[in-house]
Amino acid sequence: MNLKRLYYILFLILIFSIQSCDENIENTQTISSNAINDSIAFWVKASKDKSYNIDVRKRFLTKAYLTIKSSQIDSLKLRNLSSIAYQNFKLGDTALFKKQNNEVLAFALKIKDTFSLGDAQWNYASYYNKKQIYDSAYYHFNIAHTYFDRGDYIFESAKTQYGMAFIKGRFRDYSGSEVLTFKAIEKFKKIENYKSLYSCYNHLGQLQKDINEYDRALFYYNKALEYLNKIKKSKSLSEVSLNNIANIYVKQKEYNKALNYYNKVLSNDSLKSQNIDRFARALDNKAHCKFLKKDTVNIVNDLKEALHIRNRINDKGGIVISKIHLAHFFAYKQDTSKAISYAKEANSLAKEIENSRDYLESLSLLSKIDHKHSSEYLEKHIQFSDSIQIVERKIQNKFTRIAYETDEHIEENKRLSQQRIWILVTSFGLISILGLVYFLKIQKTKNEKLLLENEQQKANEQVYLITLKQQEKLEKEKVKERNRIAEELHDGILGKLFGTRVGLGFLDIEGDQNIKEQHQSFLDELQTIEKEIREVSHRLSNNFDKTQISFITIIHQLMENKCKIGNFKCELDFDEHISWQNINEKIKVNLYRIIQEALQNIIKHASAKNVNITFLVDGKDLALIIKDDGIGFNIRQKKKGIGIKNITSRAEKLNGFFNVYSKYNEGTTIKIQIPI
Repeated sequence: MNLKRLYYILFLILIFSIQSCDENIENTQTISSNAINDSIAFWVKASKDKSYNIDVRKRFLTKAYLTIKSSQIDSLKLRNLSSIAYQNFKLGDTALFKKQNNEVLAFALKIKDTFSLGDAQWNYASYYNKKQIYDSAYYHFNIAHTYFDRGDYIFESAKTQYGMAFIKGRFRDYSGSEVLTFKAIEKFKKIENYKSLYSCYNHLGQLQKDINEYDRALFYYNKALEYLNKIKKSKSLSEVSLNNIANIYVKQKEYNKALNYYNKVLSNDSLKSQNIDRFARALDNKAHCKFLKKDTVNIVNDLKEALHIRNRINDKGGIVISKIHLAHFFAYKQDTSKAISYAKEANSLAKEIENSRDYLESLSLLSKIDHKHSSEYLEKHIQFSDSIQIVERKIQNKFTRIAYETDEHIEENKRLSQQRIWILVTSFGLISILGLVYFLKIQKTKNEKLLLENEQQKANEQVYLITLKQQEKLEKEKVKERNRIAEELHDGILGKLFGTRVGLGFLDIEGDQNIKEQHQSFLDELQTIEKEIREVSHRLSNNFDKTQISFITIIHQLMENKCKIGNFKCELDFDEHISWQNINEKIKVNLYRIIQEALQNIIKHASAKNVNITFLVDGKDLALIIKDDGIGFNIRQKKKGIGIKNITSRAEKLNGFFNVYSKYNEGTTIKIQIPI
């Protein structure tokens, strides 16, 4: 067992193990898309390995196919499916090839994959080319080229053009074949594909040979060799080119030059073991060249050796040529029976394999050496030659019609595309106009809403101003009432008590010592009561700043309400040196709304247990600090909500600054600084 086979087996064991685990263990991770694609590529590659028998190679393709069908189809899997279809065709399963190739076309149309559409058509072109149904092959090559050209796949576009050129050349449409080949050459030059350029120039040489333009043919063959020299491991291809050049020199009757090139081919010692068919061709051509030169020494052995090799490898086309060459040789040697025998065998085999060129040549040869049936062979030659010309003209016309219909189809597609573009542009214009109208309407609605919100905000601010004024009036009345009570206590009740105590003090109380002591204790008690009333009166009349009382009271009320809703504790600290009476009412209203917004955010998002609100004087600024011990948030990641935006907007209205500091699980601190 070689290393490659061992590697394949180990890889398959690994894949089977993964699949087995997937079947028996729930919740396991599925194979990644890349791993699936790698497995499919591996199986397709393994199917091309000739060290396996055909059944094993087909099983590789089946496994790859089932894996693709069980997963979501994408462009890469679709290309693999196309490769699987083509490989099944190469392995001889044409029914499966057609089924899978049709699936490629259906999927490619569904996901609009231009490459896969072209590739599937290319597969069909190769199939019909192999079946020698050349009109169908040309048709599919043409469609494939259209897709590849549209998708700007340069290599594939050029290869399909070369395929069409080859078919046209086969049916003697030399100018059409030449035009297509030059178009393919232009593309191959762009991507510097030297091997394909070699094939193109080699094909051009063959075309020129067929129309007897031998000098031009030599030019193209030599051009092909130039590109061949740029390819690594090109020795086997160079033998083909050398043989072609030699054949041209034979046509020009420059036999010594031809022999020189044939000898170059045969000088390769490994040719017989590695490319025995090429060895047989070069050997047969060399022998025939010597025969044309009238050098017949030992050439019959070479001709027969070449025929023997071709019989052994079942090279039917080569067998026909060998027998025609032997027929020419024996006719020259005047061994007519052998010459006729070889010519008839060549004629029969050429007809069997539908090789019209050699069939006509064998008929021509028989008409010259079989004098008894000469007219019969000439008549067959004329009839077959005429029928070939008719068939070739029909095929050429069909190629032209296919090209025309395809061009017409392309033009129709262009027209429809332009029509679709106009429809899209018109639709886009209408949608844009409707969108603009809708946008203007939305903007108008938003503007109206903003105006309404502004009016509402102004109304709210007026409400809060009225509330503050009412609270201030209430506090004034409270203070006034306290002052009245204090005056009444001090000037009225306290004076009367004092008079009563003095009057009682001047009374001459008679009685025992106990009564006198009680009298004195009552006087002392009255004096104590006077003192307490005086203290109460002083406390009542000790008025602190009424504006401070009103604003702070409202803040206290707000905090108490929000604490109950949010289920957290509130604490209010403020600098006693703040002159609230000198602070603008607008500032107080906005501070109130900022605190209200902040507490609402804490209730919604913070999950806090404690909230502290502090007012302090910071230089010439009034600072408000709101701090909670909630869950906090990441300031960089979290988008600012409407609450934060409202606070920022209010701070900016007052020419102030707003900052927020927060971390996860460390709470949030809001600081507003407003110039006063």
